[in-house]
Amino acid sequence: MPSDSNQIASQYQGYKQTPALWFKSDLMGISQFLIPKNISGTFIKTLPKNLRLGKRVEQFVFNELEQNTAISILIENSQIQDNKQTIGELDAIITNNETPIHLEIIYKFYVYDESVGHSEIDHFIGPNRKDSLLEKLTKLKNKQLPLLYKPQTQSLIQSLKLNVNEILQKVCFKAQLFLPYKKDVTIKLLNPDCVVGFYLRIEELSEFKSSSFYFPSKPDWLIQPHNSVSWLHFQDAEAHFNAIEIEKKSACCWIKQADNSIKKCFVVWW
Repeated sequence: MPSDSNQIASQYQGYKQTPALWFKSDLMGISQFLIPKNISGTFIKTLPKNLRLGKRVEQFVFNELEQNTAISILIENSQIQDNKQTIGELDAIITNNETPIHLEIIYKFYVYDESVGHSEIDHFIGPNRKDSLLEKLTKLKNKQLPLLYKPQTQSLIQSLKLNVNEILQKVCFKAQLFLPYKKDVTIKLLNPDCVVGFYLRIEELSEFKSSSFYFPSKPDWLIQPHNSVSWLHFQDAEAHFNAIEIEKKSACCWIKQADNSIKKCFVVWW
């Protein structure tokens, strides 16, 4: 088994290899912050144990920002309160070459279901159908980004000696996208480089009876598939398939085929 530090290093590299979900122009008026490339590719921070994936990615972003000499992090994860009640959180305020930026950090896994909505953005939903790209963009636009301008935030802005009207708002929004198995889909609005695999319904698994399977832990969903894991034969993986169907909880899976090629996929319950 790899050590915790090696596993975190692999997760960090998986994060870094994930491209921005869009970059050519704003999406729904939301602009991406593309972190400038730097020479160092190592993760030097310390992560608390059992840190959930979203918070883990935030630390990966902060690590990358800290290693860039043009960038200064002014605040991380600042909760905004109104009479002791938290009304939201600013992921970060940074300066990039002295320009202040309010940065929100998002890392998502989406599958493409053309039965949902009418547009490319509508079609990308969470693997468990509980969330969607459209919902996340709407939340960013209507709730998370406007938090900067709330009266309750202004004392924080003033303490940083910033003018709120001069702060740019951007997101670091990365995602892994999964398309339907054996279906051609053309990605136009989003970054096609974010497509990393496909998804399978339970009834499609019979096509992979001669394949081997590996179910990574959720933090390891970030990692690029590789061969150095404990593979399961189809029969041994059936307990996982049954749990997906019974618990209605889709799972990320690596599939090693007869030619030793490895595919990344989601097995969905619906």
